[in-house]
Order: sequence, then structure tokens, then C-alpha cells
Amino acid sequence: MITRSRRALGTTLILTLALCAAAAAPAAAHDAQGVGGGLVSGFMHPILGWDHVAAMVAVGLLGAVLGAPAIYLLPIVFPLVMAGGGALGVAGVPLPGVEVGIAASALVLGLMVAAGRPIPLWLAAIVVGVFAVFHGHAHGTELPVAADALSFGIGFVVGTGLLHLAGIVLGLAWRWNAGKVVVRAAGGMIAVAGIAFLTGTA
Repeated sequence: MITRSRRALGTTLILTLALCAAAAAPAAAHDAQGVGGGLVSGFMHPILGWDHVAAMVAVGLLGAVLGAPAIYLLPIVFPLVMAGGGALGVAGVPLPGVEVGIAASALVLGLMVAAGRPIPLWLAAIVVGVFAVFHGHAHGTELPVAADALSFGIGFVVGTGLLHLAGIVLGLAWRWNAGKVVVRAAGGMIAVAGIAFLTGTA
């Protein structure tokens, strides 16, 4: 049974995301001016894209399924590599198949979670890292003209980290038999969403 501390952590996370979204939404509706605008715009960018949300939550879930050290390393690998992909996007370096890569990330990562099979950490890190490049490139390419690039990058890394944390919190249920069913079901839903993203039905 989930302890009170874990329930409190999950509740706090949800409330924090909701408050941040509510506070940032008005600012996101305008051009991202200066450091503050770039930070807000970057933070909201992954949170407002369902394809990004699905993949990033899946990374946290996968880390929880694989256990330590994956639960710590995968949510670090993704933002770090994503930042590099973002730099490529800002620099205008072309990357073919970005949208397909983003959609495929939800499908593949969701299936990995749904399968619940142990895999080598290096393999999980490579899969996560490859998909992170696509997500980062999309963020960098869509950088608002008026945004401060560095603050925008910091914002989307922080937003991404919170989505990973949401996946980890849900993934903590993996240690119980009933929780495994829930986590695998969540992975399956993410995989289905990935199919919808790939086929353009979502």
C-alpha cells in the first residue's frame, strides 16, 4: 500500500504543475520577452504538447520499472541529451523525421513500460537518448523569436524534469502486484497515444 509520504509527494507534484500552468498560461499567450518570458515559455513548451508529455512521463515510468540506477539516470540522460538537440535546433541544423521521432518515442517507450521486462541500462539509456534528440530539436526549432535562448532552454529542461518526476511517482507502484498492472496499463495507454500521434489521429 502506498505510504502517506508518497501520496503527499504525488499530490504536491500535481498541485505544483497545476499552479505553474495556471500562472504561466497568461504569459505564454504573449511573445516571450526577456529572460522571464523565455523561462516561462520554455517551461510550458513540453507541458502543453501531449506528444512530449506522453514520452517524458514514459521515461519516468521506465526508470521506475527498471529500478535503481535507471530510476535516477534515465531522467538525467533525457534532459541533458535533449538540451543538445535543442542547441542543434536553435543553430538551424536540420534533423529529418523530427515529428515521426517524437511520435515514435511515445510508442516505443510506452511498449517498453507495458512489457515490464528488465533490459540493460546502457540499452535503455541509448533509446532514451536517441528520442531526446528529437524532442530537443523540436523545442529549439520552435524557440520563440523574442525568447532568451538560455532561459528558454532552462525552462524546458525544468518542465521536462517535472514530467519525468510525475512518471516516477506513478511508477513507484511497480513494487506491488496491483501496481504493476496499473503501470503496465499506463505504458499501454502511452503506446496507443504514440500510434495516434504517428497516424495523425491525435
